[in-house]
Amino acid sequence: MHMSNYLETALINGTLRNIQYAVPSTVYLALYTADPTEAGTGTETTYGGYARQTVTFSAPTNGVTSNTTDILFPAVASGTPTITHIGIKDALTGGNLLYYAPLSSPKALKTGKQFIVTAGQLTVTLA
Repeated sequence: MHMSNYLETALINGTLRNIQYAVPSTVYLALYTADPTEAGTGTETTYGGYARQTVTFSAPTNGVTSNTTDILFPAVASGTPTITHIGIKDALTGGNLLYYAPLSSPKALKTGKQFIVTAGQLTVTLA
């Protein structure tokens, strides 16, 4: 995954400039229909029934962590989005983009279908 400009700045300020960073107590996975970019400016999906989902991560090993449980998004009630990217955000609505990545291939969702990320499938690596 890629780090957002927001998180890059927060980490540099926190580790090198002694400027406090408010660590989020909960993080959420968001689905995008366009690349959010480092600036966090992509298009988050708005299909009927959509909401960001809470994600929990394992303790890191050598700079790598992954989601500990399945992440189940609500089924599409209306709309037919094609999901191209995912992002980790620090709030249920609004908030800041922390990490983002493209999907290996776009996922077209239809009414009644849901987007699922199985445990261990979402990996964040700091190198």
